[in-house]
Amino acid sequence: MSPIRLTHATALILQALASGSRHGFQIMEVTELPSGTVYPVLRRLEREEAVESEWEDAAEASAAGRRQRRVYGLTDSGQLLAARARERLANTQRVLSEGELGPLGTTGAGS
Repeated sequence: MSPIRLTHATALILQALASGSRHGFQIMEVTELPSGTVYPVLRRLEREEAVESEWEDAAEASAAGRRQRRVYGLTDSGQLLAARARERLANTQRVLSEGELGPLGTTGAGS
């Protein structure tokens, strides 16, 4: 397994999964990311064993009047990665709200 690149999109998707979103459309709604971003990231996370998936019960889907959906969930390593993602997103929020760039940059004030 190679290290997972924790991009902004990956962090958002991990957070959506950690918050209870279970299928692709829910993840797209919560993150406001397009399907062309969400599904490739989910496949990559699944290859890296941070996410596992299965098809929902066919009878349940039929009773709801729709096709089966693929249901995603975090593995133990995915839970750890989601915690890193939470930290990354919190840092991003701090930078945006405070104008701080961190050790490599300068603050937005007086630059």
